[in-house]
Amino acid sequence: MTKIKVLFFIYQMGGGGAARTLLNIINNLDRDKFAPMLVTLNMDGSYEKELKEDVQFIKLETTRLSRSIGDLANIIKTEEVDLVFSTIPRVNTIAILANELSRSKAKNVIREADNLGGSFRENLQLIGFGLVYKRASQIVSLSEGVKENLVKRYKIKPQDIKVIYNPVDLENINKQLTEGQIDPAHQEIFNTTDKIVITAGRLVPQKDQRTLLDAFAKVNHQESSRLVILGEGPLKDELLQQAAQLNIEDRIYFVGFQSNPYIYFSKADLFILTSIHEGFSHVIAEALATGTPVVSTNCKSGPAEVLNNGEYGALCPVGDVDALAENMLRILQLNEADLADIIEKGHTRAGHFDAKQIVKQYEDVFLQTLKK
Repeated sequence: MTKIKVLFFIYQMGGGGAARTLLNIINNLDRDKFAPMLVTLNMDGSYEKELKEDVQFIKLETTRLSRSIGDLANIIKTEEVDLVFSTIPRVNTIAILANELSRSKAKNVIREADNLGGSFRENLQLIGFGLVYKRASQIVSLSEGVKENLVKRYKIKPQDIKVIYNPVDLENINKQLTEGQIDPAHQEIFNTTDKIVITAGRLVPQKDQRTLLDAFAKVNHQESSRLVILGEGPLKDELLQQAAQLNIEDRIYFVGFQSNPYIYFSKADLFILTSIHEGFSHVIAEALATGTPVVSTNCKSGPAEVLNNGEYGALCPVGDVDALAENMLRILQLNEADLADIIEKGHTRAGHFDAKQIVKQYEDVFLQTLKK
């Protein structure tokens, strides 16, 4: 049987959730039916080394999306691609235009991953993206909340959107937990009787680590704790200054991006997400898979769906320092029996997003799209 060639396009296989999702889909696709290939801009990405060896990987010569259309169109045509899969608005737009330029028979499947919009300018821009999105063969939303946003702000018809949750590669996570280890430079952080609170994400306004630091300072007054922050970004210096102003600089540890964050999660007593908006929040599903309790902001739209409205983890209002601190303390001070119950429920919930199940949904969408 001739395999279906799927070209996955993203600007970079970096450390973000979109790249992680593509990695999980690519690595778990049924090789008896599909032949995946990956195309990125000429940028290095931390997840590249995790791609399976049979994945054809092409880097374009440019580092600018706007200059990638011609080269991408040529690849789609010469490689006789059947499907072009992309995620992130500007990348989706380029993928659709390149496919049309290629004049091939390939179909576009695009994925929307976040709740974007708000200002007049942003909303107007999303309507523009929506006009291009309508030229795709299939639109995938990673949560019901993101689907609602696509309908509201992009003006997409709800029947044209398929919701598929993010795939969490439980097999890989368990392998990383079994075989991985904390970087020797960080082992002393976890060699303590203090409670360990951990978070992961880009150091950018969307992730709102400022609220986390304020809440952590309150928690540390009542429960001796340490805060470990995984991730890199432009706000690091500001966050360091804030920690100093709060007199918790000796309690905060910035450990940067880690290719195996799961071993860090597993050593922590609590995982925190303080985002202002998310599409799904892959990272809290991964934290649950490592057996780490979760407290998250109830931002639009992912966390409430991942945690099933608080059944599998605590939710609190965005930017509410007091509510965040209260929920953090409640979990950090649980007795062993209640804590074990939360951990068990978290493992159960993570299983609902197992990559092996979720990727089958993507495979079905790919096959259905080709029949259109």
